[in-house]
Amino acid sequence: MKALVLFSGGVDSTTCLGLAVEKYGASEVLALSVFYGQTHKKELEAAKKIGEHYGVPVKRLDLASIFADSDCALLSGSDNAIPKTSYAEQLAHTDGKPVSTYVPFRNGLFLASAASVALSHGCEVIYYGAHGDDAAGNAYPDCSAAFHEVMHRAVYLGSGRQLRIEAPFVQMNKAQIVQKGLALKVPYELTWSCYEGGEEPCGACGTCRDRAAAFAANGIKDPATERRRK
Repeated sequence: MKALVLFSGGVDSTTCLGLAVEKYGASEVLALSVFYGQTHKKELEAAKKIGEHYGVPVKRLDLASIFADSDCALLSGSDNAIPKTSYAEQLAHTDGKPVSTYVPFRNGLFLASAASVALSHGCEVIYYGAHGDDAAGNAYPDCSAAFHEVMHRAVYLGSGRQLRIEAPFVQMNKAQIVQKGLALKVPYELTWSCYEGGEEPCGACGTCRDRAAAFAANGIKDPATERRRK
């Protein structure tokens, strides 16, 4: 295979998958979804459906034990409630630290693990969906362009110059990602982003707010929300 996509089943990673399929063809793409102890499996379920849509195999990796001692609000063992405010509002109270939904060094761990999987499958590139909005204000520092640059360099050297990492959206905002995905006809109606695991997205957590704003900026309603209302 040519490309491995680090794949959560959300907007950004699904757009990455659409890009990879467009460039290499579905038969040359492998998707990797990670269970890290999150409170629900809605994204993983979405990832499976989206993989079936594209005809791309979805491999699942369980890294939950690594985060067992974390108090991140996204994890099942945490006592912290998921904030129902925007990231900007959350950052006003963090004293420069990441937000409470930051999973400690998640992208670093995921990319390192993905590198091993990618090399085992003969891949030459890993795609992941980090973007500028998530990195803003140090909310998710492992989504920044600076982090991407050094992580790519480490994996490239550590793989004997066989494997590179691409973050095609690292200088973009979410609205621009959605614009790109709409042109690619990405099946956003199948995606899941909400930090809560209910039947419907909560509409209030940081990622729900960002997602709604991104579709609104493109002049449409969220296809996933509209599909569930029908």
